[in-house]
Amino acid sequence: MSTYQSATKPTLYFIGVTTGKSSIMKVFPAWAQYLGLETAVIKGIDFKLHDDPAAYREAVAFIRDDPLSLGALVTTHKIDLFRACRDMFDVIDPLAQLMGETSCISKRDGKLICHAKDPISSGLAIDGFLGNGYFTRRRSDLFCIGAGGSTIAITWHLMRRSRGKDVPECIVVSDRSQERLDEIRRVHQQIESGVPVEYILATQAEANDDVLRTLKPNSLVINATGLGKDAPGSPLSDTCHFPERSVVWDLNYRGNLVFLDQARGQQQTRDLQVKDGWTYFLRGWTQVIAEVFDIEIPVGGASFDRISAIALEASER
Repeated sequence: MSTYQSATKPTLYFIGVTTGKSSIMKVFPAWAQYLGLETAVIKGIDFKLHDDPAAYREAVAFIRDDPLSLGALVTTHKIDLFRACRDMFDVIDPLAQLMGETSCISKRDGKLICHAKDPISSGLAIDGFLGNGYFTRRRSDLFCIGAGGSTIAITWHLMRRSRGKDVPECIVVSDRSQERLDEIRRVHQQIESGVPVEYILATQAEANDDVLRTLKPNSLVINATGLGKDAPGSPLSDTCHFPERSVVWDLNYRGNLVFLDQARGQQQTRDLQVKDGWTYFLRGWTQVIAEVFDIEIPVGGASFDRISAIALEASER
């Protein structure tokens, strides 16, 4: 017997860990009105971290077979769901194939499609706050803490040879799992890039602190671990020191954001630019909504500014 009930309205699913706490549950209905999707609804599906593959397969099979279940955004489980369900998709886009992840599920012409939208959404977010030529001008490093799907997408965006000189001097990726590090190394080996990459097994926060001390000023430091949202804490200790004038980005925007607090505590003394994950949230969701409902959502201009304003208004209700 299925765990899921057939949708009675066009439905977008949010596959995550604590989906009910996400601002999207307030934001989506407001966006739906603006985008002409008045009858559409959103529903959360929560799984444990690294859940049973059978659980992922059941959810994907339900979405595939239920007429009004139109697709899903996947967070946290992107790599695990892809591994469990890759044979269930009729089409896997090239980036999803390369990165071994599912961040979006859609249906088109009777086919179930797997997408990797993170490279696009993370790229839009990064380019939005760094601007063009950031690494060309500053010759600094990138440190991604956590080797999951978000880091795969971010490093893909920033390390490609097609960016010319606008790439980090060095990329460092750390994770508590050697398996995750091996997987991202496999992906990086398929990307045309001249950027050196170091892979650090960091089972304790102090190992990440050590990496911070090696980075050049003006570096980009990213918390892509989920700590602070999906689980408590920070990947850094309270004695960490961020590089001077660095940009510090927490991909989370909700939860007990210890990493963000650590950065803000040093913002003045070390001249840091501190960013939370709100813009990433906007970019990620609008990319998936456009795909699932087969509509066009601008990535800039007055219309996107209005979408951003609607999200902020709705999330504060």
